[in-house]
Amino acid sequence: MAYPASTGRNFDEILRVIDSLQLTAEKSTATPADWKRGEDVIVNFPLTDAMADETFGRGGYRIVEVPSEKGKDIPKHYLRYTKDPSVA
Repeated sequence: MAYPASTGRNFDEILRVIDSLQLTAEKSTATPADWKRGEDVIVNFPLTDAMADETFGRGGYRIVEVPSEKGKDIPKHYLRYTKDPSVA
């Protein structure tokens, strides 16, 4: 990372970004803004609910209803959270 010496560094943020990049490269997840290791992560959108069941276990994630999905029977939901899989 390169930015001017006049700009302060936040090493906690740099480490947070590295944790997020490693996690999302290894697992089918995405991290929300201000995410910290151990907090819930987002199930990556390309996964259908059936694929998410295989990856995270049936009931291993929670669906957050968004207005555009209300009342629809769809094979994958836009916003699903699961426990951070990097924490044992």
